[in-house]
Amino acid sequence: MIHAESTRRGFLRSLSAAALAENVVAGTSSADATGMPTRVLGRTGVRVSILGIGGAHAGRAKEENDCIRLIQTALDEGINFMDNAWEYGRGRCEDVMGKALAMDGRRKKAFLMTKVCSREYEGAKQQIDESLKRLQTDYLDLLQFHECNCYNDPEWVFEKGAVRAVEEAKKQGKVRFIGFTGHKAPAIHLDMLGRNFTWDTSQMPNNIMDARFESFRQRVMPVCLKKNVGIIGMKGIGGDGKMVNAGLVTLEECYRYCLSQPVAVQVVGLTDLEMLKTALKLGREFKPLSETESAALQAKVKDVQGDGRYELFKSSKRYDSAYHRQQHGFDLQGN
Repeated sequence: MIHAESTRRGFLRSLSAAALAENVVAGTSSADATGMPTRVLGRTGVRVSILGIGGAHAGRAKEENDCIRLIQTALDEGINFMDNAWEYGRGRCEDVMGKALAMDGRRKKAFLMTKVCSREYEGAKQQIDESLKRLQTDYLDLLQFHECNCYNDPEWVFEKGAVRAVEEAKKQGKVRFIGFTGHKAPAIHLDMLGRNFTWDTSQMPNNIMDARFESFRQRVMPVCLKKNVGIIGMKGIGGDGKMVNAGLVTLEECYRYCLSQPVAVQVVGLTDLEMLKTALKLGREFKPLSETESAALQAKVKDVQGDGRYELFKSSKRYDSAYHRQQHGFDLQGN
């Protein structure tokens, strides 16, 4: 008898990228049970909320209690995907998230992800243990290699030993799933996806301006879908919100577009409870764009999509973290 999972993998391979994308969106659950719709995160089989909390933003409030309240309220309202990284806020963001999840059994409700920054074996081992301590947990649901933004990052991740450190952590029960992130160039993601490694997830830009400039939607998402790699979206309003502030698109249009793509979850940067209230409304009321609506929205922004003016994180070093700029020898004041 053929194993059910083998049959499922064969079925997925037989589908076109378009059909696979439709399956992801069609698999969105109702918000009734959890307060927030969910989708399956690729090969992990885990259902996660379609919106996730960005740890960098959630940890920015001046008062620690405000950060904790934001994270706890989001989780209580059905947002179970928690994003973070070892380098965010020099550790503060993981610290406050750890405190928030440690209270009243909330850790069990969360799908907790953080990111390792070192490309070297010893550095990665140390960062994993530091993240576990800060987050007050003995395991991570997902660990991702942070900011694969330079063309030699895939080589470094594998040849300098970071992959080995993460694989060991998984064998030790410290990590359930493994992925990688980046916001610069589709070619770098494709290099990582083409390596002899079974990725569980990949995190990438997902916004209305992406279609005609270094497009992750056109070039990377179809490969992830074919490989059953869970797609995590980020930078839904371009990282700085200028596309919304310029009046080109509304916040609602931005996130309706994002969630109409084959992402399992779109990470959003929220810094206060009012922003959370807006995000909850957008997630709970989400309805996929029709083909006509999608075409109209693309036509509306066509003239400003192709030069990257609203996705400067793809072309400027200013949007890379200080840790990774130093890692590659770039001037922290430069572009």
